[in-house]
Amino acid sequence: MAVRIAGVIIPSDKRVEIALTYIFGIGRSRSNEILQKTGVNPNTRVKDLSEEEINKIRNVIEKEYKVEGDLKREILGNIKRLKEIGCYRGIRHIKGLPVRGQRTKTNSRTVRGNVRRTMGSGRKPPAQKT
Repeated sequence: MAVRIAGVIIPSDKRVEIALTYIFGIGRSRSNEILQKTGVNPNTRVKDLSEEEINKIRNVIEKEYKVEGDLKREILGNIKRLKEIGCYRGIRHIKGLPVRGQRTKTNSRTVRGNVRRTMGSGRKPPAQKT
């Protein structure tokens, strides 16, 4: 039986502690916190949980935490606000550069789209003889 919590099907063969981390917004520490509140053993496999335990976990997550769609919407709203007010962080988001003060002379290749600005990087291969 597939267990669905917060719109995510969590894997049934893993321990509950790990399986809950498949939900966006829940990591290991928050997962343990939820299990402590509900009184569920973290070492139990998801497939071995009773329906009552699953409902307890589902209720705690829905009532007390912002996860999945709501959390993603909030994050996008925060980024949009930074862009609109035109602050430094907003401008970095607009330009697609690192926001948190990392250096950009070297590194940050993935953020910049793996642009290599070295001597032979953009060269075309020489034309072949006929």
